[in-house]
Amino acid sequence: MKNIDLKTVEGFGREWASFDQSGLSDEEKSKIFDDYFHLFPWGKLTADAVGLDIGCGSGRWAAVVAPRVGHLHLVDASQDALQVAKKNLSKLRNCGFHHASVGDLPFLENSLDFAYSLGVLHHVPDTAAAIKSVAKRLKPGAPFLVYLYYAFDNRPLWFRMMWGGADVARRLISRLPYVLRLLICQLISVLIYLPFARVACLFDSVGALPSAWPLAYYRDKSFYVMRTDALDRFGTRLEQRFSRQQIELMLENAGFKDIHFSDKPPYWCAVAVKG
Repeated sequence: MKNIDLKTVEGFGREWASFDQSGLSDEEKSKIFDDYFHLFPWGKLTADAVGLDIGCGSGRWAAVVAPRVGHLHLVDASQDALQVAKKNLSKLRNCGFHHASVGDLPFLENSLDFAYSLGVLHHVPDTAAAIKSVAKRLKPGAPFLVYLYYAFDNRPLWFRMMWGGADVARRLISRLPYVLRLLICQLISVLIYLPFARVACLFDSVGALPSAWPLAYYRDKSFYVMRTDALDRFGTRLEQRFSRQQIELMLENAGFKDIHFSDKPPYWCAVAVKG
């Protein structure tokens, strides 16, 4: 498969096997879904629209998207992840599952009505090439929703410096054996994610939440989400980060237009239309 990092793919397969999202309530899933999809132009889709979930993982977003469309193709480079998605979506009859990479998508050019990829394309070696690969499969006028890790371009210097230290830790932790990696990431969720999130919740309750408070996004999230995301964040070998300007340029170079960015976390989430 093209444009993948095998160790990263293996890690995500194990992550979704460990956290198959069975501990995520429907209410919380819906809320997080809206964090990403509030930009998405559902009105552009017909009832029989055929779309693509790129890097489907456990299928948690597909579970919400599939009932709204005609058919949804789920693609993942990890066979283990696909097995989890198949199990989670077993009651849906309009889903297809494909073991493939974003660099070698098994679909005709100009054949799909929409696509989305959330938290995936920053984990491939060539993100710009991945976006171009998606664009080729979309019909003109088809919307594409993408979420890529931000380069903290809207954060102060101290915040970026703090992330630098965390990234050093990620590079070390992500190379450990999986059992040890999992253990350390769960400790991080207890000792770092949970305290920062709960303090953020307290500040928010009195209207005094600092704009750059670390991990404030998790202030209303369950501990299960924190555990999942701590492993995602610190257990992944390949990670890239992009500024809003870089993402806009990659989308434009792939032939997308009408690019809009979300003005709230998680950053950066953008929707564009194929020209």
